[in-house]
Amino acid sequence: MYAFRVSDTAGWRLATAIAERDTNALHSLFAPAISFKGLTPGRAWESDSAEGAIDILLGSWFEPHDHIDEIVTLADGDLVADTAQVIYRFNMTTPDGPRTAEQHVFYRTEGDQITYARAICSGFRPL
Repeated sequence: MYAFRVSDTAGWRLATAIAERDTNALHSLFAPAISFKGLTPGRAWESDSAEGAIDILLGSWFEPHDHIDEIVTLADGDLVADTAQVIYRFNMTTPDGPRTAEQHVFYRTEGDQITYARAICSGFRPL
């Protein structure tokens, strides 16, 4: 059984920063030497730097022409030892029309910065 809640955590700040395309917030949130890996329906992604992770998130996953209209779901899950989790779903307007996408991210922090993130994405699905 999962106990999900919404709160002001690093995961919550991550989802909000992505939705707002806030590169400054992402730079503050990610440690310079983050271990980032992600899986989308057609590809695996990897970076060992904040700059690289931000480029993946806002340059490849959510491209400049994709507009995130709303955060439909935003929930933190229970800790798995030292690893937190966040789930978020966005509704978007894309060149292909209205879409939705959900991502699950497991992450670790040192202080207020994410040092480790593993993300999986549903892909952009038609609304």
